[in-house]
Amino acid sequence: MSSRRVVVIDDHDMFRAGVRSEIGSAVDIVGEGADVDSAVKAIVGTEPDVVLLDVHLPGGGGTEVMKQVHQRHPDIKFLALSVSDAAEDVIGVIRAGARGYVTKNISGTELVDAINRVAEGDAVFSPRLAGFVLDAFSGAIDIASVDEDLDRLSQREREVLRLIARGYAYKEVARELFISVKTVETHVSSVLRKLQLSNRHELTRWATDRRLV
Repeated sequence: MSSRRVVVIDDHDMFRAGVRSEIGSAVDIVGEGADVDSAVKAIVGTEPDVVLLDVHLPGGGGTEVMKQVHQRHPDIKFLALSVSDAAEDVIGVIRAGARGYVTKNISGTELVDAINRVAEGDAVFSPRLAGFVLDAFSGAIDIASVDEDLDRLSQREREVLRLIARGYAYKEVARELFISVKTVETHVSSVLRKLQLSNRHELTRWATDRRLV
């Protein structure tokens, strides 16, 4: 079997270099991208077997990449590879057309196996994430309401929401996201207003009920 042709999409140069180093001898990495525009260009220009796609990208996110590519090349297969294991991220990219979703702590050998399986038409999920997908289809997670509420929030507000709900202090959120404490406070106020919640305790309960943490 010839090597799978793969495009790697991630906004961190170091991560793309790491993937290339880890799996470059087992697959043929034919292109890279760091944002929506460069991703679409690389994918359309090379027509790979599988695209390794980060969920959070500048310019519209992984779902926007899939949307634009699938308009022209509906057969190209996407495998989401993300640091996020939040339910709404997993379900969002699957709804957009990804054939699988694995988290970035996966080993190189496991990643090559996942790429081959996706290329052959299988769906591949990290074990915990498979549960989210099953819950979504069984109705245990109300996808429509989660989407509607989350659509009101910006990407940064979602990140702040998730960290606050996990119990991070404002200072810790600021450090994690490389923003000021003042900016964190502004985002939290905005999230509370948009979701019609009164305080961070209600916010945590809201996020936990929807399995966002």
